[in-house]
Amino acid sequence: MPPIGPARQTLILPSRRTFLGGVAAGAAAGTLAAGQAVHAAGSEEIRVALVGCGGRGGGAAVDALTAAKAPLKVYAMADVFKDRIDIVKRSLTTEFKERVDVPEERAFVGFEAYRQAMDALRPGDIVILATPPAFRAAHFAAAIEKGLHVFMEKPVSIDGPSTNRIIALAAKATEKKLKVGVGLMCRHCKSRRELHDRLRNGEAGELLSFVGHRMHPAAQNMDLWPGPAEGMTELQWQVKRFHGFLWASGGIFSDYYVHHIDEVCWMKGAWPEKAEAVGGREYPGKMPDQNFDNYAVEYTFADGTQFHYYGQHIKNGVSKFGVYGMGSKGAFTISARGHKPAKSTIYKGPAMNKEAILWTAEQPEPNPYRLEWEHLVDAIVKDEPYNEAVRGAEASLATAMGRFAAHTGKPVTYNEMLAMPDDLTAGVEMLKADSPAPLARNADGEYPVPMPGRYKFEYHD
Repeated sequence: MPPIGPARQTLILPSRRTFLGGVAAGAAAGTLAAGQAVHAAGSEEIRVALVGCGGRGGGAAVDALTAAKAPLKVYAMADVFKDRIDIVKRSLTTEFKERVDVPEERAFVGFEAYRQAMDALRPGDIVILATPPAFRAAHFAAAIEKGLHVFMEKPVSIDGPSTNRIIALAAKATEKKLKVGVGLMCRHCKSRRELHDRLRNGEAGELLSFVGHRMHPAAQNMDLWPGPAEGMTELQWQVKRFHGFLWASGGIFSDYYVHHIDEVCWMKGAWPEKAEAVGGREYPGKMPDQNFDNYAVEYTFADGTQFHYYGQHIKNGVSKFGVYGMGSKGAFTISARGHKPAKSTIYKGPAMNKEAILWTAEQPEPNPYRLEWEHLVDAIVKDEPYNEAVRGAEASLATAMGRFAAHTGKPVTYNEMLAMPDDLTAGVEMLKADSPAPLARNADGEYPVPMPGRYKFEYHD
């Protein structure tokens, strides 16, 4: 199991000193000087294709156009559903009228639309990959073939086979000098970076343990009843409700918890060696999806340090959101209440109260969703090495470990997960409008669900 080494971090992210050096308070690192924004391929304008026009894709496009100090223009869009393209296009055009140029002939619909959107670009332009995670490797491969720089949303993989695919593709992207950003924006956060440096310098002492929570009411209806609406295929339905299907997203666990798990592994400087977990379903509904309503995971690192993570999605339950650690000299907050601001803090001793604060991040904090775009575009314009794909895949795999352990009722190691033969996304690159859905219902019209202790894999043998 590879550690998170300094060399890899230096390759994929600028150092904190570079990040802060010479920048006024609140300004972003990597800001391009006037007249310096020259496209790596020789053009002043960098065109952007948005593949996946849900809320996450639209948000990524807003962040790109807001943050990047270079002439980015949204030039093509693609989605399985036309109405999503229309919604995002209207919103972007309202806010960035001169930087959105997507006529109907460059608004592509369907499972092959991603190729058409990429074909509208030139080598050296940028594609945003924000579809459900199942399609990430197939779309990444197409972007590399086309010679496009990539920003892809997290998680980038959901199991061992898809993780291996992303890692192999990352090497190809590096060979072609393509820049790849991954939407784990916490790594770009100013206060978290300062916390990381302070922990490395021993301000909290030896790192002994970590704990994290994401517990709140379900963000969407977890009941799949009554199934696809009239005129919608089973495949379209599963793509639309991707959080409910493990093949499409890795479920809520992979999609929601990857940020917190990545933050802890970053501070620890390693990926966990083993995961053990429990979980259960409290409210099955009429047609249960493939998620549990609650999860409790014990991650163990090579030196015995443990990270306990708790997830819950039920009504009227306790609400907690954040990740924390304990060192031999004192406790520390990695992030509290939300992904931004982090409000990272180190305390003198184990008590987390105002009187015990040794250091806390300055407020207000720069927006990490914008900073990750500034860093990516800066690397493109300057043609500097920048590839976050391997680290994104490893963070996604570490997350999937916890999900797999809970769904099977059995511990799993990092290496076992990486070598796991169960391929949840096999064949997705071949899907077309009339294809059968990857997940079939049983004779009772129900989807298979995880049953710990029953199956070898998450919902089948």
